[in-house]
Amino acid sequence: MPYFKDAGEVYQFIGKLFQDLAADDELGPKFRKADTIVQYRYRNPESQITVKMIDGEESLVDFGETRMEPEVVMTMEADTAHRFWLGKVNVTVALARGQMRARGPVAKILKLVPLVKPVFPRYRAMLEAAGRDDLREA
Repeated sequence: MPYFKDAGEVYQFIGKLFQDLAADDELGPKFRKADTIVQYRYRNPESQITVKMIDGEESLVDFGETRMEPEVVMTMEADTAHRFWLGKVNVTVALARGQMRARGPVAKILKLVPLVKPVFPRYRAMLEAAGRDDLREA
């Protein structure tokens, strides 16, 4: 059974995390150095988050349909994305095993991976604040 009951829950937690990162005074500029637009396409439940990270421009996060043209597309189960933000998924291993698929310049995504470690506790705190201990124990 998937962790999230519907796309709304994916956006409520993973989507909100992307919005918070885009607005973060410390991490936002670091992520924008990736100079790309990444689209995360999730299954079970079907959902999509598109994130614009362009140096010198305002970050944007769209849920669902978007007008942004992604340079990188990451496809995975929503459960895999959730476990990643809990710090339980190694991107390189997940890509090698086919748990995550990437289209576009994967090097840009891998450049972001070291930046996300300080985000893991934020995600856990968000789940705790929402009373979602079921998600924190994934």
